[in-house]
Amino acid sequence: MISVFDLFKIGLGPSSSHTVGPMKAAAAFADALAADGALARVASVQVTLYGSLAFTGRGHATDKATILGLSGEQPQSVDPDRAEALVGEVVALKSLRLAGRRPIAFDPAVDIAFDVVHAPPRHPNTLAFCARDAAGAIVAEERWLSIGGGFVQREDEATEVATTTVATPYPFADAAELLKRAAAASLTIAELVRANERALAADADLDARLDQTIAAMLGAIDRGLTREGSLPGGLAVSRRAKAIHDKLIAEAGRNARAAHEIMDIVAVYAMAVNEENAAGGRVVTAPTNGAAGVMPAVLRYYRDHCAGAAPEGLRVMLLTAAAIGALFKLNASISGAEVGCQGEVGVASSMAAAALCAALGGANAQIENAAEIAMEHHLGMTCDPIGGLVQIPCIERNAFGAIKAIAAASLALRGDGRHKVSLDSVIATMRQTGADMQSKYKETSLGGLAVNFVEC
Repeated sequence: MISVFDLFKIGLGPSSSHTVGPMKAAAAFADALAADGALARVASVQVTLYGSLAFTGRGHATDKATILGLSGEQPQSVDPDRAEALVGEVVALKSLRLAGRRPIAFDPAVDIAFDVVHAPPRHPNTLAFCARDAAGAIVAEERWLSIGGGFVQREDEATEVATTTVATPYPFADAAELLKRAAAASLTIAELVRANERALAADADLDARLDQTIAAMLGAIDRGLTREGSLPGGLAVSRRAKAIHDKLIAEAGRNARAAHEIMDIVAVYAMAVNEENAAGGRVVTAPTNGAAGVMPAVLRYYRDHCAGAAPEGLRVMLLTAAAIGALFKLNASISGAEVGCQGEVGVASSMAAAALCAALGGANAQIENAAEIAMEHHLGMTCDPIGGLVQIPCIERNAFGAIKAIAAASLALRGDGRHKVSLDSVIATMRQTGADMQSKYKETSLGGLAVNFVEC
């Protein structure tokens, strides 16, 4: 089972695979040293980043995330402002408190290596840790994979996706099985997911966590709509969400308003979140940080612009989206380094389309159709961030992912659920397309916009 909260994780920007995942892996390595009683023997730690983590790690703050993880911090609990100060202290003092306990010498400029020469054998997001004693002997060493969406696993673990290992009443491995089980039990997709989640928590606790996640998503929009200035990283990209939103508010009293204005409103919601993400703020993986703006924008669209919207509808959206995200995670990938941005914004748009369709009363077949439509029109999308930063084209790409999700949901609701291409077929196509895509278009910044952009 992939839980709702395996997919929707509250954490820091700018990247789930390059920031959240490495932080979790580093923290797990440090915690294991403490659990094994080896912490007292450690005098130094070296970290090596491979593949996409090496090529775009600086732009994605992978080095900072690794420092935080080794210091015992977790992405869901660390304060963004405190995080910056902690990293600054480590850089200045050339030391850190391993697992938050033992001071060791640590110079990020020396002890974090970006290896762009050696290709990792299993996954493009690979990082290696080596702890040594005062004599230089190895105390422990591990290699970890950041497999997208904040999921991590050791390189020597089995290839299966890390999931919550509990028995559930309605297990499913693909969309066909999901629809079949839901139909046999006379359940909506959201009701089926809720029944499975009861294996982990009671309804009251589940609703509390869903509401907390929704609040975090919508809170990222609210923060993004109040912030101005340039985003960090060196590209001098200006935040635009607040200025655009202010104009929309000022124009709200006009008698003649363009019908397409709603697209601008949805776009600015998504952009607000991803500007927060680019600034290292608090966002929710949905299913990744790079695609974190799509679901919140569609949630906000439903809440503020759809007749009959209710809090339970927002929960239905998250539960439904989780089922769709799990299908992609199980049968393809949500990692831009593996399959390009079709696995991030494409999956997010598919999740959001299904979610909105469900909240607006769509039948299960229509929900599956909405998810299929949204992904079908993201197939082949590359991941080629300029400067290795989650800014261009990522921020605007979230805006279009949200708009496509709403369009897909609308089209599906106007049909009867019958369609030629199944969601399972589209997921298989996405996986195959990702496998065929050249590595330079998969989060390495070696191709596409990343190299054709000329900074004057």
